[in-house]
Amino acid sequence: MQTVFWILIFLGTFFFMEFMAWFTHKYIMHGFLWKLHKDHHQKDHGSWWERNDLFFVFYALVSITCFLLWRYEDVWFTLPIGLGILAYGIAYFTVHDIFIHQRFKLFRNANNWYARGIRRAHKIHHKHLGKEESENFGMLIVPFKYFKK
Repeated sequence: MQTVFWILIFLGTFFFMEFMAWFTHKYIMHGFLWKLHKDHHQKDHGSWWERNDLFFVFYALVSITCFLLWRYEDVWFTLPIGLGILAYGIAYFTVHDIFIHQRFKLFRNANNWYARGIRRAHKIHHKHLGKEESENFGMLIVPFKYFKK
């Protein structure tokens, strides 16, 4: 029975992270921490590293904390939580940073309906360079209106 709970916690955490990405982006990145996120919309540097990457570091630290609680405090449910956060981080990095923003030159020729919809939705988001008026949505689950033929 614990295996079932473990899987449910892992999946629940993964999908909850999509909500957290949307919430963090709308209310924190385009809110009081815009100074960290601004360089993602307005390239004012020549570096591969962006101040915006600190958000990724924050969630990595949360995941690592869960692993440490599991390992040293024997809190069993923090392992699937930590792995759920890690899995979402890998999915987000793959879709957002590698596929969309091409920080690594991979997946350049992907042209299926999902790839086109994700690119279209993200382009709409980056249409506005400022803090306000930016359409916000998750990274893996975007509104169906972007998935046109």
